[in-house]
Amino acid sequence: MRNNKLVTLACLSMIALSCSSDDNASTNSKEEVLHLSPEMQKVRDYVPENAVIGHRGTSYWAPESTESAYRWARNMGADYLEADLQITKDSVILVVHDNVLTRTSNIKDIYPDRATQPASTFTYEELLKLDAGTWFNHDKNTSPDRARPSFSSQKQYISTLEDLLMFAQGKRLKRDSNGERIWKKINGKYTFEYEDDPADNGNRPGIYIETKEPSLNPGIEHALVKELNRHGWNIIEKPATETAHFKNGKVNVGNTNGKVVLQTFSHNSLLILKDLFKGKIPTALLFWKGTGPDDIHDDQQATYIKHINFGIENLAQFIGPSIAGGTPPDNWPELLNPWQAELIHQSGMKIHPYSFDNEGQMIKYFSFYDGMFTNQSDLTIRFYHEKQLREGGPAYQDAKTILADLGY
Repeated sequence: MRNNKLVTLACLSMIALSCSSDDNASTNSKEEVLHLSPEMQKVRDYVPENAVIGHRGTSYWAPESTESAYRWARNMGADYLEADLQITKDSVILVVHDNVLTRTSNIKDIYPDRATQPASTFTYEELLKLDAGTWFNHDKNTSPDRARPSFSSQKQYISTLEDLLMFAQGKRLKRDSNGERIWKKINGKYTFEYEDDPADNGNRPGIYIETKEPSLNPGIEHALVKELNRHGWNIIEKPATETAHFKNGKVNVGNTNGKVVLQTFSHNSLLILKDLFKGKIPTALLFWKGTGPDDIHDDQQATYIKHINFGIENLAQFIGPSIAGGTPPDNWPELLNPWQAELIHQSGMKIHPYSFDNEGQMIKYFSFYDGMFTNQSDLTIRFYHEKQLREGGPAYQDAKTILADLGY
């Protein structure tokens, strides 16, 4: 099936390129796509083909980036738990997307005078007071059948990177008799307690983590190295001994050298990651169309090639372009046309687009991607099984059944 995808891609790309303007054709003759070195290809291949990347765990079935979202994605069978990283005032690495927490928490009620300040200006002790689950039940994008009282009654916290690693390993937060997470802080150092998740079904996903807004989170890359080392998740320091991405019908990515994928939009952050990890951990450069200094500003092939080459020069092995056609608020600019996919694959890099919300997108881009950032891992897993591209992996499961099994 993979060969069929490549043949289709090649045909579509030839058509697209043949229809390019004379200006673009002239640009192509002057700009050449660089190619991944054999060493970088080896690192690229730590990551499973047709990877299911649970975007923020799930933003469709549960409050994004919370314990409920990540437990769901793990049990569903996602290969990766995807997360955006920020860092608190007291150096705890957070798992949260927005810089300002008004959308996904009750921060306006708890800290009304500071609600619009970045997450990085708070201590984690302060953030522990927030409810990161109730908003989901009242959000305009949440249909009534997806709202669950348990997202409020079982308090959902702003997650940490340590939480994410524990969820990936079959743990859950340990709570007291009042349902509050158990933790302590001594001499400025936090200790959090976890327990075996009684609903754990044996999947062991990896983590796919973005260094978020480095300008607001200075030093986050160095803090990330320390945290991965502390938990034994830096394969440079502790290489994995297993290679199978599936084992006994379960996801096993978290036990392989593909257990961590780094990602960033920031060119500056990529340079720092290059210096810290030397290209030895799979890394994705994310593409966004906009006016920022690291954005893709136009539709010219020369511009696209420039960004691909920047990734290769700085030891990324994957490109994460935005795709159109998602469910609001995830309807992004189109950065994966046929000719763009051809250029990326020509370089030897692989493509992990963001983010998939429906089967129509999966069909439309089928010939182009090598994995999906997906808000609905259930749909993606079913789609791959129908295409016979997930042999050996967990079977498709009903999303609501998994939520019920997890106690939600």
